[in-house]
Amino acid sequence: DNGIDVDKGIELLGDMEMYDETLQDFLDEMDERLPNIESYFENKDMENYAILSHAIKSDAKYLGFVKLAELAFNHEQAGKKQDNIYVESNYDTFVYEINKMECVKEKQKDNLKKNLLGVNEFNERLYNKVLDIINNNNLPLTIGGDHVIAISSALASINKHNNMGIIWVDAHGDFNTFKTTITGNLHGLPLAVITGYEKNELSKFHKQNFYNFKNSVILGARDIDPLEYENIKDAGVTIITTEDIKKYGAREMCIKAIEIASNNTNGIHVSYDLDVIDPAFAPGVSVPAKNGINVEEAYEILDELLKQDNIKSMDLVELNPSRDIDNKTGKIADYIVNEIINKIEL
Repeated sequence: DNGIDVDKGIELLGDMEMYDETLQDFLDEMDERLPNIESYFENKDMENYAILSHAIKSDAKYLGFVKLAELAFNHEQAGKKQDNIYVESNYDTFVYEINKMECVKEKQKDNLKKNLLGVNEFNERLYNKVLDIINNNNLPLTIGGDHVIAISSALASINKHNNMGIIWVDAHGDFNTFKTTITGNLHGLPLAVITGYEKNELSKFHKQNFYNFKNSVILGARDIDPLEYENIKDAGVTIITTEDIKKYGAREMCIKAIEIASNNTNGIHVSYDLDVIDPAFAPGVSVPAKNGINVEEAYEILDELLKQDNIKSMDLVELNPSRDIDNKTGKIADYIVNEIINKIEL
C-alpha cells in the first residue's frame, strides 16, 4: 500500500546490511535532489528536470520504492518531451512522494532530523493559525508540549510586527543546528531557527524577518550542550543563567531580559518552558534539568513579564502529563495560563 517493496531491493543488493547502506546513501542524496527538482521546475528547465527524474527513478527502482520509481519515470518522459502541462499537473504528487522519504529516514537509527516532515507540516498550519489571530488584533497564547511549536508562533508574530525581541524562558538553549545536534530531536533547535541561525529546513513557510540575535535572551539556562553553547556565543545571544537568577533575583534578571528584548524593537515574544523550574517542583516535563528555579521565582518572572505592554505573543510549553506527579506541573501550568488570560482580558 505504501509503494515500497523492500524484498525486491534486498534481492538485488544481496543482503540487508548492503541494503541499509545503499538506502542511507539514497536518502542523503534526496536531501540534495529535492531543492534541485524544485529549482528546475520553477525555471521550466525540462532538460535537467528529466535528467534528475531519471536518476531518482533508477535509484528508487533499485531500492524497491515502486511508486516513486513510476512517478519519476513519468516525469522523466514528460521532461524529455517538454510536456510542461503534465509536469505542472502532477508535480505536487511527485514532490509529495519524494518527501515521504523523510518518513523512511526517520526510522534510521542515526537520523539527526527526527520527525522533520511531520513537524514542518504541523508548524505550517499552526503558523497560519497564529497569524490569523494576530491579524485580528488578538494576543495569541500557544500552549503545547514540545518546544518546537514555538517556531511557528514566534515567526508568525514577527511576520506581523516585523522587528521583535524574544525572551526564551528555558533550562535549555534550544540553539543547536543540524550539524551540532547530538540526538536529532528537533526541540533542541527552535531558538536557532527563530533567530535565523538554522533556518533552511524548519522555516520554509516563513518569508519575513527573523529575530535579531542582539534582542534574543535565554532566561534560566543551566543545561546547554558544548557545541550549542559555541553557537550561542557565535550568534551573540544573551544567556541569563539559573545561577544568575539565584544570585541577583528573578525580577531583576527578568527586567534585564526585557530591556534587551525591547531595545529598538516593536514588541516581544515570550516563550515559557516549564522545565525552567526545578523538577522537584515541576516533574511533568520531557527533559528535566536539576537545580532549577523554584515556583516563587517562576511566578515572579511571569508577573514581571505581564507588567509589560509590549508583549505581542506568548507560548507555554513542555507540559508532559505522563511524567507529572500528583499534577504538580499541571497546577503550575494552570496558574500561568490563568494569569496570562487575566492580563489579556484587562
